[in-house]
Amino acid sequence: MSVLPADVQATFCATLVDEWVRLGLRQAVIAPGSRSTPLALAFAARDDIGVQVVHDERVAAFVALGVGLATGVPAAVLCTSGTAATHFHAAVVEADLASVPLLVLTADRPPELQGIGAPQTIDQLDLYGAVVRCFADPGVPDEADRGVWREWAADWWLSAVDGDPGPVHVNLAFREPLVGAAGVLPAAPVEVPAIDPDEWFMMRPDMAELAAMLSARRGLVVAGRGVDDPQVVGELAARLGWPVLADARSGCRHLPAAVCAFDALLRVPAFADAHLPQVVLHLGEPPASKVLGQWLAACGAVQVQVHPQQRVVDPLQMIGERVYGRVSTVCGELLGAVTNAPDGGWNAAWRLAEGAAQAAFDAELGADGWLSEPGVARCLSTYAGNVVTSSSMPVRDLEWFGRPSTTSVFSNRGANGIDGVLSTGIGVALASGRPTVVHIGDVALLHDQSALTALATRRLPLTIVATDNDGGAIFSFLPQATQLPADRFEQLFGTPHGTDLVALARAHGLGAVDVSDEAGLRAAVDDPQITLVRVRTTRADNVAVHARLNAAVAAAIA
Repeated sequence: MSVLPADVQATFCATLVDEWVRLGLRQAVIAPGSRSTPLALAFAARDDIGVQVVHDERVAAFVALGVGLATGVPAAVLCTSGTAATHFHAAVVEADLASVPLLVLTADRPPELQGIGAPQTIDQLDLYGAVVRCFADPGVPDEADRGVWREWAADWWLSAVDGDPGPVHVNLAFREPLVGAAGVLPAAPVEVPAIDPDEWFMMRPDMAELAAMLSARRGLVVAGRGVDDPQVVGELAARLGWPVLADARSGCRHLPAAVCAFDALLRVPAFADAHLPQVVLHLGEPPASKVLGQWLAACGAVQVQVHPQQRVVDPLQMIGERVYGRVSTVCGELLGAVTNAPDGGWNAAWRLAEGAAQAAFDAELGADGWLSEPGVARCLSTYAGNVVTSSSMPVRDLEWFGRPSTTSVFSNRGANGIDGVLSTGIGVALASGRPTVVHIGDVALLHDQSALTALATRRLPLTIVATDNDGGAIFSFLPQATQLPADRFEQLFGTPHGTDLVALARAHGLGAVDVSDEAGLRAAVDDPQITLVRVRTTRADNVAVHARLNAAVAAAIA
């Protein structure tokens, strides 16, 4: 007895979802559409995964990205055919560059509707090019292939999570009728494919040789995103006697050796010249600070990088030795191999400067009583939950002026774009279940304002803190600000928008308030009835307060 085509499609989709759940899938994000019906129904039929319906495809893709960013486990994101799939592209690029696992599922028209002007039909083959870890187009589901359906699903999943994690694109053609009944699923294998988290992706280096490279009394650890065990980093830093210049995303800013104010310290020429290292151990991704990067590139030190993925992350082309593997594994083995005698004065000098800089920040930011953009970042840096911070100024302010803390910080720094920041925060809150603050500028919020749609119904532990200077603040720090006439600069770079962010949030049924001091900010973030908190600033004041903070540090360590 033949099986109806619609039932074959339903069984195929139910099999994919069942296999992905076996492998660890916990969240599916669905952008509404018709052609994706068979797979959407398969997701919705499960009570062991969360299903989020998101109106806008770009938002949906960044929500799924946020899930992967927070957990290391891919979420599935699904859309209908046609231009809907093109709106996933920005998140797919970010997932590639940031090594975030993501299952990208696009529904498609069957072959007979291709190339004849059928509605919602575009060429979706290899739509995202080389940025995906693999592309699959298995064709319209066929009962004859049921013996390999689970194998396909497992292969696609493993391509997203194994080795260098990232996006996988599966293009799924479905024929009408689109609603069918799933039959008996193919039997699942007894064993679930295993991934070795300690796998290294190149010849294992000789630990004695690597340790010999680090045998210097004046060295630095630079820690960024990719550190999986800060405690081991702290133990290695103590053994070496080196300070840890810790990015906010590293999880290392609470360590005894952590130096968090490195950007301001290195803006002081006398300090920068007197504290040149002989060796630098880079762990994970580089911090955002251009001052730090340029100083390291020019310092003449031996530069060693440990990165958990086999990829080149070296924008200033200064790394001389690369090791690919888990940071905790490499640091743990180095603990037993390094033999150099620490120079207590070297580490003490950095720690003394760090203490002076942090005291200068507190004094300067508390002097006026009003809340500046660096002040917002400093306040949120000790938030007892997740902080998702936007590219441009928020991520820099958090890195440069944030207090030492154990706050979990996330940011889309793969492509360094401002798109999808709020959506990513929704994904982080969704996946973690922890209170989450999205620290965002006004332009980035407006760029992702579709994420506000139906946000009130999701009931997430999420607060949006928006610094609103009515335009693009970061451009005020660039040469264009002084090299162009004021009106031309404002037209092309200042870009005032005049949007009332509080009114915008309230239009979506969200509680929203203005605050002007740190006490008000803390109270609003802790209020479950408030979703958006606006802090009004001006771009001119923002430039001035950054200058005052750096000058205060220079005076404190003079």
